[in-house]
Amino acid sequence: MNGVSQPPCQWLTALPVYNEASHVAEVLSQVAHYSTDVLVVDDGSTDATPEVLSTIGGIEVIRHSKNRGYGAALRSAFQFAADRQYEIIVTVDCDGQHEPKRIPEFVRACETVDIVSGSRYLQRFPGDSQPPRERRQINAMITAELNARLGLNLTDAFCGFKAYRVAALQTLELTEDGYAMPLELWVEAVRAGLTIVELPVPLIYLEEERSFGGALDQSDQRLAYYRRVLDDAMSRSWQAGVRAICGGPCR
Repeated sequence: MNGVSQPPCQWLTALPVYNEASHVAEVLSQVAHYSTDVLVVDDGSTDATPEVLSTIGGIEVIRHSKNRGYGAALRSAFQFAADRQYEIIVTVDCDGQHEPKRIPEFVRACETVDIVSGSRYLQRFPGDSQPPRERRQINAMITAELNARLGLNLTDAFCGFKAYRVAALQTLELTEDGYAMPLELWVEAVRAGLTIVELPVPLIYLEEERSFGGALDQSDQRLAYYRRVLDDAMSRSWQAGVRAICGGPCR
């Protein structure tokens, strides 16, 4: 991998993709410099993504027959990592907003904690993008609500650049298929007593328009959906016998 110093543990880099034909080849080319084992979960793409993936060697591909959602794609990746007995799984979005060169840093950080989560707001980087205003507002609102309800100190609830200890993931009960799955994950992580650390990553937004799809493109509908998933996850934790959800501060 071009002489890049690699952590000693066995890890997998996984990319959930949906209709990313214009980005996937370039992103995978960059990922290959920093990760030997790469999985792509094609979540029912209807564009040329499957054809592009078929031309790329050295990767594993799981294809969902229909679009099931971001959370469902991540769960497929988590199960693959468990089945293949990886120690750590790193997740990277395939839209060009994450820098693959940071993968080894995430793996090293995850050798001593259960979850390493990227944060676009922990520190400023030269050349950082200006995020869409309503997306930043919703992220800030939900992150603040998570922190208040779970006793965390997160700065970015939604960044898809993460590393997980696979054994820790197996203690979580994750059911949400959509974009709000990270909220369910935070509730489950606190319930399970997992250790969490954030790593700063650059804030990169592409100029092209990105869609959540359907009603979720409306900010009020998206906020209501996020809160509903958070409420449901909290309720399930209480029903499972958790009387007080309180985790240590996010370091």
